Amino acid sequence: METTLIIGLVVLTITLSFWAIFDITRSRFKNPIMSIVWFLGVLYFPVFGPICYFQWRKKLVKNEPRKFQPDFNTTGLGYN
Repeated sequence: METTLIIGLVVLTITLSFWAIFDITRSRFKNPIMSIVWFLGVLYFPVFGPICYFQWRKKLVKNEPRKFQPDFNTTGLGYN
């Protein structure tokens, strides 16, 4: 029973850490240095790092749309 609980907590910690690292690499932070800070925080504090990151993520990430927005409705090659 105790080993099952320990194994479950280890798997949960590893999963949260990988999920946080994946999300850090895909997010656009307001300050670019924050991605490095959060990456190191998740690596050095594998239990509290991902929890804190997911709690404070919305305050640190840009919510504006991306700049590249192609217009697929126009025909650029002259086909009608």
